[in-house]
Amino acid sequence: MAGVYFYNGDWHDENPRVLGPADHAFWMSSSVFDGARSFQGMAPDLDLHCERLGRSAEALGMKPTLEAGEVIELCKTAIRKLPKESELYIRPMYFARGGFIDPDPDSAEFILAVYDQPMPEFSGFSAHFSPYKRPASNMAPTNAKASCLYPNSGRAVAHARSLGFDNAIMLDANNNVAEFATANIWTVKDGVAFTPAPTGCFLAGITRSRVKKLAAAADIEVVETYMTPDDILTADEVFNSGNFGKVMPVTRVEDRELQPGPVAAKLRDMYMDFSKASQIF
Repeated sequence: MAGVYFYNGDWHDENPRVLGPADHAFWMSSSVFDGARSFQGMAPDLDLHCERLGRSAEALGMKPTLEAGEVIELCKTAIRKLPKESELYIRPMYFARGGFIDPDPDSAEFILAVYDQPMPEFSGFSAHFSPYKRPASNMAPTNAKASCLYPNSGRAVAHARSLGFDNAIMLDANNNVAEFATANIWTVKDGVAFTPAPTGCFLAGITRSRVKKLAAAADIEVVETYMTPDDILTADEVFNSGNFGKVMPVTRVEDRELQPGPVAAKLRDMYMDFSKASQIF
């Protein structure tokens, strides 16, 4: 996997080994990250992803060592080190070295990984309602893009795959639909786009926010509301928004078959057009 990595003032062509068993992040999961994308030399909303990284670090009790602008410039440098036609995943991170139960705020260190990760085709995926739920905001650091949240999502995905599905739809503690295990969820009914209202149990993502703005520009009504599994099962369209694939349609929920719909397709095309303004080189 082609990539470049920045750590401790130096660039590396291979994944640097940085943690040992005495480091807080190794045994207490004091690490946060953000995920951005670059494709065809573009990096949409890179600034927003880098700004959120610092907020995530602070939410876990770490002091960021770089300003957001410095992180942005490092990401741009990394993108320019790789071929323009590359489809890249951009992952800046903070992790803590010191601390016992809580991390030592001043022990935070920055590391950046930028590597090949092809963009998925707009072909769709299947989803299953997971028995695993998203935690409430008083149960986990849900206001951060924290690594410690992802084992729960991982077991939801693993369970869904064991049943023949690609991804999982996760509910919150009140049995409202929260999100997919790996992205925010949307439905369309009679031309109106619906997405779960932020309750604090999931990150209302940067791509989700961008899709809302694009929908408004296209005169597509967006309603943020509490959603039930039945709302998903009776929708005209179901799709996701997230950094990995931007906008992706769902083609099966449980035993109900769906087709990629016109609203998702339009928003995907609009997102790609919007991205042209973020040319790095």
